[in-house]
Amino acid sequence: MSALSLDFGLYEVALNTTIKRSELLANNIANADTPGYKARDIDFAEVMRGYNNPGSSVRMAATSTLHRSGLVESSAMEGLKYRTSAQPSIDGNTVDADKENAEYARNTLLYNASFHFLNGKIKGLIGAIRGE
Repeated sequence: MSALSLDFGLYEVALNTTIKRSELLANNIANADTPGYKARDIDFAEVMRGYNNPGSSVRMAATSTLHRSGLVESSAMEGLKYRTSAQPSIDGNTVDADKENAEYARNTLLYNASFHFLNGKIKGLIGAIRGE
């Protein structure tokens, strides 16, 4: 077993999930006036719980011996859900622009925090390699 761990799994999953979630939230905002459009979102907490729970359906099987175990970018799609609107519109659109913008801002904070923690881990590893 190596004394130097290069497993960035949790941070990688968090970054990939927030990136995918940003795309979904931006798509929701862009379709705020589209009749019949159903707002979608990823449950970030559910994806993170799935990462920590090996029996969860959020984990994906490796199709090659070269794949790492754990979540891959597309696994966030398993946490994809339709958002229910507090005030659905007459045309069937479930996008609440204020809620989408607030969730987008929250997701940006999650992304920045994940990136900050990953950056700290990398800096720590570089310091260990240099003997600092």
